[in-house]
Amino acid sequence: MIADKVKAQTSTYHRELEAILVRKIKSIRSVQDYIQILNDFYSFFAGLELLISKHLQPTLADAGERRKTAAIADDLSYFKAKVPDLATGAELPVILNHFQALGALYVIEGSTLGGKYISQMISQQLNIPVDEGLSFFNGYGESTMEMWARFKDYLNKEAIADEQQADVIEAANQTFLKFKDWVNLS
Repeated sequence: MIADKVKAQTSTYHRELEAILVRKIKSIRSVQDYIQILNDFYSFFAGLELLISKHLQPTLADAGERRKTAAIADDLSYFKAKVPDLATGAELPVILNHFQALGALYVIEGSTLGGKYISQMISQQLNIPVDEGLSFFNGYGESTMEMWARFKDYLNKEAIADEQQADVIEAANQTFLKFKDWVNLS
């Protein structure tokens, strides 16, 4: 199954990015610190979602549900923060086909898995309710695991050929690397 291959073959870059993000999240001491993290996610994910959307719809029926930038924008609005500019060009991975789009979406969808714990951590650090200003990290709420399973099922049915799987894996790795570079700049 390609979902298992992607997980195995992106684990190094995934761990590197995760270490940076966890350190940043644990160091949140103010709303401004949190806004900076939201800015990082918004800029990168919004630019990436534009690239992905060119190659997924209408083949992924729930692609619109999977967009994360609206939730991030809502969180920024909650704190009366301005929506930042989008990452573009070389700041993003190359997405030229359906399978590269699936690889990048694998990273975005995977980001929802730890969100429940992250939102609880930020809620405690900032002394705010977990349902206020934390919609991005709350992800799909109680449906998070179901949405992840649906995405993996779709991925496993779509990327069958070796060349397709190679595109998925390469795009996922590039997405992890480019996002790591992006958050390191802030």
